Formats: sequence, C-alpha cells, structure tokens
Amino acid sequence: MIKPDSLLLAALLSVAAAASWAQDAAIGYVKTVEGDATVLVAGKAQKAQPGTPLQIGNVLKTGRPGTMGVTFKDDTIMSIGPDTEISVDEYLYSPSKGNLKLGAAMAKGSLNYVSGVIAKLKPEAVEIKTPTGTIGVRGTHFLAEVEAEK
Repeated sequence: MIKPDSLLLAALLSVAAAASWAQDAAIGYVKTVEGDATVLVAGKAQKAQPGTPLQIGNVLKTGRPGTMGVTFKDDTIMSIGPDTEISVDEYLYSPSKGNLKLGAAMAKGSLNYVSGVIAKLKPEAVEIKTPTGTIGVRGTHFLAEVEAEK
C-alpha cells in the first residue's frame, strides 16, 4: 500500500525536477523591469520580473509605460522600450559544436541591441525580423524602432 506521505514526496520531487528542467532550458533571463512588462509563454501572459527565465517561443511585451532588459546565455543584451512586442523564435548556443543562431521578430516598439558571443563568432546567424524587413547583425550595437501597424 502506498502511503500518502510517499505520494506527497513524489509530487514535490516531480515539481522540483520540472522547475530545474525549465531553468536548464532557459535561453536567457529578464534582468530589469519598469512599469508594465510581460512574457507570453504558450500564449499566456506572465508578469515579467528580474529572474524570469526566457525560452524559445516566448513573446516579450511592454506596455505604456514599460521597459524590460533581458540577457541571453551568450551575453546578448536587449533593452526593450515602451509599447514593444518581440518574439524569440530561434536560439542555439553551443559554440564548441558551431551551433549558433539567434532569431527574433519585432512587431512594434523600440529595441536597443548589444551583441553577445553569437554575433561575434557568427554574425550571419543573428536576424531580427520586422514587418518591413530583416536586420542582419554585422556590428555589435544597434537601435531599432518599428511603428505599430495602423
């Protein structure tokens, strides 16, 4: 017969393992937040706060007012301005294997981007798509602004 204490312990261990896996699967983290900022995970909004893990497929959104700073595992920094929406579509960071890729799409707003290791080792592996074109990163720093569709 299984004791209730054993079931509780098993449940707690599985929750801890899931949390550990989520942290291991993180491609980066929210570092700073001011005002209204959320991370959409599978379409569900979660209030952004320092330490929130980021994963492929997340959408980073700020309100008016609102800003968010994120740092990826390769030390890429994105400072996201007010009323901005950016999705993180691709991220590979395994320099020893040559697997490097950062792909994001910016629907609206402003972004201050500072390159990390991916852009330094393989600049052509970084792309930020906008509604009117694609930014190919060939330097270490850029600022982009995309007007919302009307």
